[in-house]
Amino acid sequence: MTVRTITAIAECPECFGEVALRDVMENEIVQCSECGVDLEVLGLDPVALELAPEEDEDWGE
Repeated sequence: MTVRTITAIAECPECFGEVALRDVMENEIVQCSECGVDLEVLGLDPVALELAPEEDEDWGE
């Protein structure tokens, strides 16, 4: 099975800065180099980024 990756430049949905994507795959978490937010790669064709969901603390549950 081949995992599809992409190398591209995308726009950060938070600060509208450029995000360089290098060999990323769908559902991967990347970070904007300009504002520092975590972004989730939702699609590769076309490239779609969205703010990554916050992880809840499980406090050892």
